[in-house]
Amino acid sequence: MKSYNKLVRDKIPEILDGRGVSYEKRIASPEEYRGELIKKLSEEVNEFTEAGDPGELADVLEVIEALRKLPEYRGVEELRLKKLKERGGFDEKIILKGEK
Repeated sequence: MKSYNKLVRDKIPEILDGRGVSYEKRIASPEEYRGELIKKLSEEVNEFTEAGDPGELADVLEVIEALRKLPEYRGVEELRLKKLKERGGFDEKIILKGEK
């Protein structure tokens, strides 16, 4: 049997209950929650990188949305828009080649 100890979506315990799967559940502290979200973001980005499918991208976005709700990241949308205005986005598909 596979072992795990990770942050999961809110309805996963309900789904596991329906399947008769046993597990232990606890609620993360605020400090732990932030760290677990960052680990989850890395996990989901890796899965998206490997699979490249829309479902995995949706998972990445869901973790980002959870991070955006944390007090230390609440201003991130304003920062994103500021960077967009100053440096642009990725719409023009520009690839640069050079030396650093």
